[in-house]
Amino acid sequence: MQQQRTLTMDGENPLGVRPIKGLLFSFSIPAIISCLVNSVYNIVDQIFIGQGIGYLGNAATTIAFPLMTIIMAFATLIGSGGSAYAALRLGEGRKREALLTLNNLLVIAIGLGILLAVAGLIFLKPILTLFGATETTMPYAIDYTSIVLIGVPFSMVSIALSSMARTDGHPRMSMYGILIGAALNTVLDPIYIFVLDWGVKGAAIATVTAQFVSTVVLCYYFLKKGRMRFTRRYMKPVGRVWYKIFSLGISSGITALVACIMQVVMNNSLVYYGNQTEITGDVALSAMGIVMKIAMILASVCIGFGIGAQPILGFNLGAKKYARVRHTYLLAVSIATASILIGWAVCQLAPHLVLSLFGKENQTFTDFAVRCLRIYLGGIFCAGFQIVSTNYFQATGQPLKASLLSMLRQLILLIPMLLILPLFFGLNGLLYAGPCADIGSAVIVALFILPEMRKLNRKIAESQGHALAA
Repeated sequence: MQQQRTLTMDGENPLGVRPIKGLLFSFSIPAIISCLVNSVYNIVDQIFIGQGIGYLGNAATTIAFPLMTIIMAFATLIGSGGSAYAALRLGEGRKREALLTLNNLLVIAIGLGILLAVAGLIFLKPILTLFGATETTMPYAIDYTSIVLIGVPFSMVSIALSSMARTDGHPRMSMYGILIGAALNTVLDPIYIFVLDWGVKGAAIATVTAQFVSTVVLCYYFLKKGRMRFTRRYMKPVGRVWYKIFSLGISSGITALVACIMQVVMNNSLVYYGNQTEITGDVALSAMGIVMKIAMILASVCIGFGIGAQPILGFNLGAKKYARVRHTYLLAVSIATASILIGWAVCQLAPHLVLSLFGKENQTFTDFAVRCLRIYLGGIFCAGFQIVSTNYFQATGQPLKASLLSMLRQLILLIPMLLILPLFFGLNGLLYAGPCADIGSAVIVALFILPEMRKLNRKIAESQGHALAA
């Protein structure tokens, strides 16, 4: 048995031998914190903007959010794909391939980040118009988004390297890199917005500064401390590595990209149907923007467990330790579901308390925001099962299934409901689309994961039979 254990560059990798429960928490908690911190970047801006500028400033960040989601989609794509591929190769003992993955990942992140930043700045006003900006909110949206775009290369690199740090066996390093940036953003926001009176520009400058610092911290780790390290000769583009990074990461990228499409449909629908009521489109847009940020926080816990489980799943599948694969998946699903149930209960029972963080507005705004929070997030308790299951297929080298399930909730179910239900129920139809999509997608995901668990059970039985025969 000792000879069968897979070795990494510095000896035995803990992914293949440590107890699953402790391993999952040690990887997931830093991942959860990292995901929460990534959400906090935008949410902290929204809290301070809401306190200092009001709902028009918050509407501007909601309008900019789809563009930030596109950037996140590409960063998540290459980060998750590189992490999954490196974990599988490390599990097989192919160390050089993992090093090629890390170094090629850096090249992709920098090049893609610069390309996206330039394209966004060139086409900024048409993009913001597409995302729901009105004459009232456009100046705020331009001030905020034009500055945030400058930091896109830093954001791409920090998110991608954060994923690789977990696969390298150092999930805390992933957390530290993001956490340092978030702490800096939280400190700088009130200084730039209130003290220097820079408004939404100040929030954007704080975000870019924080992203730069996170990038420096993570780059230093892979230059000086990591098991895998940056090496110039491994940065030469390798076609097969690029293909694996993009093919394995496509499901995560699709998830974020589809979220962008959903947000565009949502923003324009809120403006259109909101203007047909006494609520108005700008108020509806701002209120739903806050609810979407709260949903990000709740989902971050589930995403964190999915991300934390990913290198454990990939490594042990590569090492043919199928019982550890099954145990990891079931434990991650159970804990993620229990966690999000708590957040769901708070939103249903104390919505005013949650919304009070984002500033005080008029009664019309508050009443609609409470309604949004309770109805739109009514089915979010299913998210833990759906997110961890999708990550399972990605981590175990099944990109087609992972991609399909990534598109399921938002592209296949939610977007059609956002277009159809308001035709019959008006503005309320947009709210009821959320729980319908959440519950429906969970049912369909179950149809995919149950056969997978039966297949794992067969492999476990076969491996145990071979061990007894030996």
